[in-house]
Amino acid sequence: MSIEVIERHESQVRTYCRHFPALFKRAEGSHVFDSQGRRYLDFLAGAGSLNYGHNNPYLREALISHLNENGICQSLDLYTTAKAEFMEAFFDHVLTPRNLADYRVQFVGPTGTNAVEAAFKLARKVTGRAQIVAFTRGFHGVSLGALAASAENGKRRAAGQPLNNVLRAPFEGYFGQKVDTIAILEKFLDDPNSGWEAPAAFVVEVVQGEGGLESASPSWLQRLAALASRLGSLLIVDEIQTGCGRTGDFFAFEASGIKPDLICVSKSISGFGLPMSLLLIRSEHDQWAPGEHNGTFRGSNLSFVTAAAAIRHYWLTDDFIDEVRANAVIVRSGLNEIASRHRGVTVMGRGMMLGLRFSAEGRADAVSRACFEQGLIVETCGPHGNTLKLLPPLTTPEALLEEGIEIIARCTALSEPRTELLAGAA
Repeated sequence: MSIEVIERHESQVRTYCRHFPALFKRAEGSHVFDSQGRRYLDFLAGAGSLNYGHNNPYLREALISHLNENGICQSLDLYTTAKAEFMEAFFDHVLTPRNLADYRVQFVGPTGTNAVEAAFKLARKVTGRAQIVAFTRGFHGVSLGALAASAENGKRRAAGQPLNNVLRAPFEGYFGQKVDTIAILEKFLDDPNSGWEAPAAFVVEVVQGEGGLESASPSWLQRLAALASRLGSLLIVDEIQTGCGRTGDFFAFEASGIKPDLICVSKSISGFGLPMSLLLIRSEHDQWAPGEHNGTFRGSNLSFVTAAAAIRHYWLTDDFIDEVRANAVIVRSGLNEIASRHRGVTVMGRGMMLGLRFSAEGRADAVSRACFEQGLIVETCGPHGNTLKLLPPLTTPEALLEEGIEIIARCTALSEPRTELLAGAA
């Protein structure tokens, strides 16, 4: 058993394994272990799909119990007890407390990009319009519709055909903090000679997971929601990476007080790293005819089981999210300390979706590779890969968070010549 066997036969499209070239065998909590038994602290967490850690014991117990009882695994969109239990937990303990009980849940294919595709199709059906307004540095997936709304040129070129019916608008802060990007949008959309027309929808990430951890402020989101409402356009919020507690609330948009028309949810919604994706639809927009958007694997009962277990264990009280917020303070403080010691380093992100942006090209990648050599898995994102992105499991103990920050601090210092360190740096 070797990496060479995989490399010989797997497509060249693979990415993460190129940056973290180990043969991993098992995982527990915030750690993964390779075939030689070496321990790695995991600040990648399945690209944010393991908010509750690897092989979470509460979720694993529910999953094993379901399998031991010959519980249904595949069911298309048939009614099952596993689906009913997830829906009950999700509405009782997530949606209702957040005044979102008037939403319908659509189970789409098992990937986040399929939730985005469904959102675009439904927005176009509801409004009778074609255009989607997406934002600079946004990322929504690599299937053709979602890819059209994604900004990264390298991924867009792989489409091999035109990517149409999307207008690109500047995200908050794209031209600096003094430029009001909502005012720019309003100018284009209110001017009958601008060449723009009212779109079917706006699609936005509250924190741009692949775009460098840029964050939208509550006031900016409120103004975007008001603009969409005035134009008769739908507002789609992509919570695929930000959802399930990652930013300090179950949904990242909660702090703004808005109610999006459509909400895309995936990654950690299953709680266990199992494939699961859904679209939340304000009830007045649930205008699908039966089967208009379907898929064989939209009935993942194993995911329903672990998702329900995650909600019932972590979301019945505020204890879990209070702990996430407290840990976010610890991580941000540690990153601020690192940034204060180095020129051209800025702390980005929100909640437990944080990172370091480096002004020097290639430095984030150098830090990531050095961290891996020292037993920490942490990826990069943003234009030119200039941001080190931390996505530790939300269940990571404080001591392990501090261990990870210490590794990042060492590797950041190692990546920079001593003459470039600010006075007082270690």
